[in-house]
Amino acid sequence: MEAFSDAVIAIIITIMVLELQAPHGADWASLSSLIPVFLSYALSFLFLGIYWNNHHHLFQVVRHVDGRVLWANLHLLFWLSLFPFCTGWLGETHFAARPVALYGVVLLLAACAYYVLTGALLPLHGKDSTLAVALGSDVKGRASIAVYVGAIGASFFSPWLAYGLYVVVAIAWLIPDRRMERALAERRA
Repeated sequence: MEAFSDAVIAIIITIMVLELQAPHGADWASLSSLIPVFLSYALSFLFLGIYWNNHHHLFQVVRHVDGRVLWANLHLLFWLSLFPFCTGWLGETHFAARPVALYGVVLLLAACAYYVLTGALLPLHGKDSTLAVALGSDVKGRASIAVYVGAIGASFFSPWLAYGLYVVVAIAWLIPDRRMERALAERRA
């Protein structure tokens, strides 16, 4: 399952980068017109990297899966697979309100899907498992969902504020979350 998820995320990133088009002119103005396209790509690449990293760490502490977990994982991959579409629309419209809102909806639903995935894994491993200890109360995950909801609302009066909130969530997830690594180290000791 982890290898399949890695492949899907790699394909999603490949699709996104193939959507990037070189400017038609050779001057800086031609390149500067693509800044919104690049900004949307960079943020989506970052989010996909965060999901890939967290998914990898998550499955380092998972001992077994069942059909429910497989479907929950596929649910997560579905929302991640929409990143190329939303990224393209966001960049092409130079961060118009509706594309920014839709981008937030996809981020929100991907975050909820990740939460569902962890929820499907926990009953298989028990309350005292390495997985349960590593996940803890998941304050950062819940806060991210709240910020996404706020950003979706903000997108209709200030799309750049909403985009900034998406960046804040990404930065928060870039700060290393050592819960899984700590739990693995404790299990080995």
